[in-house]
Amino acid sequence: MDLDVVRAELPVLERLAYLNAGTNGPLPRRTFEAMEASLARDLEQGRSSQEYFEAMLARRDEVRAALARFLGAPAETIALTNSTTEGCNVVLNGLGIGPGDEVVTTDSEHPGLFGGLVASGADLQVVPVRDLPVAELSGALDAAITERTKLIALSHVSWLTGAVFPVESLAGRGVPLLVDGAQAAGAIPVAAADLGCDFYTVSAQKWLLGPDVTGALFVHPERVGELRMAMPSYGSWEFGDDYTYDPKAGAARFDPGWIAAASGVGLLESLAFAEEAGADRYSHAAEMAAHLRHMLEGSGRKVVTEPDQATLVTWEAEGDSKEVVARLADAGVVVRDLPGRGWLRASCGFWTNHDDLERLVGAL
Repeated sequence: MDLDVVRAELPVLERLAYLNAGTNGPLPRRTFEAMEASLARDLEQGRSSQEYFEAMLARRDEVRAALARFLGAPAETIALTNSTTEGCNVVLNGLGIGPGDEVVTTDSEHPGLFGGLVASGADLQVVPVRDLPVAELSGALDAAITERTKLIALSHVSWLTGAVFPVESLAGRGVPLLVDGAQAAGAIPVAAADLGCDFYTVSAQKWLLGPDVTGALFVHPERVGELRMAMPSYGSWEFGDDYTYDPKAGAARFDPGWIAAASGVGLLESLAFAEEAGADRYSHAAEMAAHLRHMLEGSGRKVVTEPDQATLVTWEAEGDSKEVVARLADAGVVVRDLPGRGWLRASCGFWTNHDDLERLVGAL
């Protein structure tokens, strides 16, 4: 991977040590230019005509196939969503999760998943894993699963610490497994089809560097027939004569909405940009995360993230975490604080270099 070439395509890196892809990734120049051209076309030629409509449909197929490559799954298993949150809600509503249903989850889930669980009224078995060593996660989760469990719902990578949760060990129990992959896809290699999960959700604006309001939901082929179409859209159907509606084959029937033309064009460019960086992008990001842990510990700070996890690195703030984030921003360093914990979190991507890490630690 040519890091200089990669960084040259991300203009924000000319000004900032941008270490918050866990919220929103840096936008590639080519993504912006493609979106700008698409909007200019809409402005000048309108957003109608048969040609325009057919191009939109073809683009959805392209986006679905491109996202499938990043999730290590066939294109027919991918639904196009606006976010991880939307994907989670498609599953929760489609399974009919509600009062009286037992759901096993953790105390480290993002509101994008946990909010839907709370709203469902289900009986939540919240496993306290936040302060557990990674080696003990599997046992703690396993102990919470009972004959009443109707769903297991948790993250692939913790948004709080970057810990990689033992998804594979929870698969194959006859209980649907919903995985929030927002902090995994694009940061570490993902093969949803091999994880054993039934549902895997992602937000494309994070580690995939895509436009806002883009994402995907993987649905295992064996679950397609069981999942109710609780949020159908125009794109969910094959239309026949006499107003007949037949669900599309595969996960496309669960597409909950539309994708703006500019967003679809931009996302394709972002995904192509990452693919062109090469497979070494994952090892480079892992190397940067490991190096940052070493630097933080060497500067006397208490690092929360264990070694050999994903590409988020979390440590305890010295002083008020929000004030530290603001001070770092003034110094041209972008990280985030984790509310209520007094922790700071940095995101190390395939675009991160040693200068970014030096700026962070120096500013601290």
